[in-house]
Parts: sequence; structure tokens; C-alpha cells
Amino acid sequence: MDSQTSFRIRVNTSINEIDAATWDRLAAVGDGDDAARHNPFVSHGFLLALEDSGSAVAETGWLGQHLVLEDDGGTALAALPCYLKNHSQGEYVFDHGWADAFYRAGGEYYPKLQCSVPFTPATGPRFLTGDAQNREALTLALLNGLEQLTGRLGASSAHITFMREAEWHLAREAGLLARTDRQFHWFNRGYASFDAFLEALSSRKRKNIRKERQTALSVDGIEIEQLTGNALSEAAWDAFFAFYMDTGSRKWGSPYLTRAFFSLVSERMADSILLVMAKRDGRYIAGALNFIGGDCLYGRHWGCTENHPFLHFELCYYQAIDYAIAHGLGRVEAGAQGEHKLARGYEPVTTHSAHYIANASLRRAVADYLQSERRHVEMEQEILRDHLPFREQNGD
Repeated sequence: MDSQTSFRIRVNTSINEIDAATWDRLAAVGDGDDAARHNPFVSHGFLLALEDSGSAVAETGWLGQHLVLEDDGGTALAALPCYLKNHSQGEYVFDHGWADAFYRAGGEYYPKLQCSVPFTPATGPRFLTGDAQNREALTLALLNGLEQLTGRLGASSAHITFMREAEWHLAREAGLLARTDRQFHWFNRGYASFDAFLEALSSRKRKNIRKERQTALSVDGIEIEQLTGNALSEAAWDAFFAFYMDTGSRKWGSPYLTRAFFSLVSERMADSILLVMAKRDGRYIAGALNFIGGDCLYGRHWGCTENHPFLHFELCYYQAIDYAIAHGLGRVEAGAQGEHKLARGYEPVTTHSAHYIANASLRRAVADYLQSERRHVEMEQEILRDHLPFREQNGD
């Protein structure tokens, strides 16, 4: 691609308007980051399951505005998953305060554009550029197209959330506002077994985790199953959906995903799913849903119909670590928030988002807020790193 190459942007209101092989070709090529090459959430199958199931559609406030960058010959060079939204639910990067402030000042914050994977607080590629040699030029072209689309639709803003750090730096250089937050991820440092991981922890933390696992697994009649691929069944999904609805109703009031989503995503990408289920006396009582990436296990949802001590930690954290070690995965991302993960070997990691705001007054106010927020996040990260449970941090 030379300096004379010209682009055009095609906007698609449905992911189904985009050829699956083309989309996955753009999503699958990375820059050496294995997780970028194999991120399940930006796959065509995952996004289509959200749409076909009625989970992320116009009726739920997620109208597709997916950008595809093409050359003059119509060849797709890059893409950006994007939605026009009339609310801020299901994003996990919170801008409700911005919306309220703009409304009080006489502005209309909605609609806005959201460049993300719906209901999925997992870092991954947002600018699906395919050609690594031209990633920067293609990213900037997509950013320019996103800004133009914001104006054409009369949207207040465009938000790119849970993006990779390299993309974040490019967006920041292009003038977007930069935001950070934190999550807790577990890193596999070549552990041969779960016990080998425990040996890296301080003695107190090591004993606590062993006690938690023993307590969870000693419940009378309990069994743990790790289901993936052909082992996934509709009966398991029926049980898990009941768990999901119970947890979602308490956390959000109205759960985001429909029952059909789980069947569709299982049908289309079963080998990228790990469903950890607990049975007691032959009946499912709890479960944790994970997705398998190129070098990462992504924990997404959990629920139960019976509460037992430490069962949540066992299914969501310790079973995930077991699986990652057994399959040579480099890390586990256990979802948003949760400082309690620190004591269980999960480490603080910075997450990144970038924001284009059309109104100059709102942009200045948000920029001031984000500058303070980034400092606060950085200070908290330093404090949390000082409290890691590893032996070298504890002198044990």
C-alpha cells in the first residue's frame, strides 16, 4: 500500500452483511500478540450469535454500525465493530456521569457510538487491520471514518473500550481522550501444575487457597465437570442459563443475554468454550462460562442455585488456572473488578479505552476528569502491586 492508496468506508447495520471469512481474516492477523490473533470475541461467529439471538440488536439498544475499510477495488482492508446506542448498559466502562452532566447543560448524550464487543469486558483488538505492515495507516483511516460517522449520525461521541494498549496509543496520538481502569489477570509463569503455582505464593496465601479448594470440593456428593466441544449439551446450557439469569437479575436487574445466545455460540464455536459445571447428587448446581483464546482463558459468567463456601472461587478462579496450566495458556482474565482476586494469585492489569467527544465544552470537562482519573488508577495499581501474594513480595 503506497501513499496514493485511497479508502472508502462501508457501514453495515448487521454483522451478517459482512462475509464471515473476510471478517475473520481481518480479525485473525496480529502483530505477534497471540491473543490478538485468536481472540474469540471479535470473531464473526461470536458477534453473529449476539445478533441472531436478539441479545445485541436495535431493539435492545445495540444497532450495528460496523465499519469496513475498503480499497477502490472493494477489497476489505480493515474493520471496526461498532454500535449506535441509546443507553450505556452492558459496557463496563462507565460514562453515566458524562451523560448526566451533558443533559444538565442542555445537551443530548444519546445516541452515541460504542466500538466494543457487547457485554464483554475483555481486552482485545478493536481495529481489525489484517495487514500488520500497514496497521497504523489503516487504524488512522478507521478513526477518521468513525469521526465522520459520529457527525453524520448526530451522535454525541464515540467510545472504543477494552482496546489493546498499542491501539490506545495510536488513538491518543490522533486526539482521542484516553482513559484507564484496572482488572485482575492470572499469569502462567511456566507452572507444571497447580501445586507448582502455589509454591510461588507466600505460605499464608498458599494455605488459604488449599483450604478453600478443600472446602469447596468436600461438599457431600459434589462433582466438577469441564465441558468443551462436543461435550457441551443443551441440558448443560439449560442449567447454566438458570444460573446466569439468577446472577444477572441480582447484578443488573435485567440480564443481557438470551437463552438462544448460548445455543448459537455453542453451535458455532464449541471448541472455544469451556463450561465448568458443578453437580451435586447428579444435578447441576453451579457453573462458570469461559472462552478460550490463543493464549488466554477468558472467564465471563457465573451462577448457582446452591450456595456453598468457596464454590465460586473454585469454579471461576482455580478451575480456570488448572485448565490454563494443563493447556499451556499464558494467562486467565477473570472479568471486571474484584480486588479479592489479588489474594488468589491474580495480578492488577491496566485496561484502556479512547473517547471522541464532538462537543468542545463536554470534551474539555471530560479531558480534565480523565487526567485525574488516570493518576488515581496509576496510584492504585502501584499500591496493589505492593500487595501481591507471591513469596518475593512477602519475604517468604
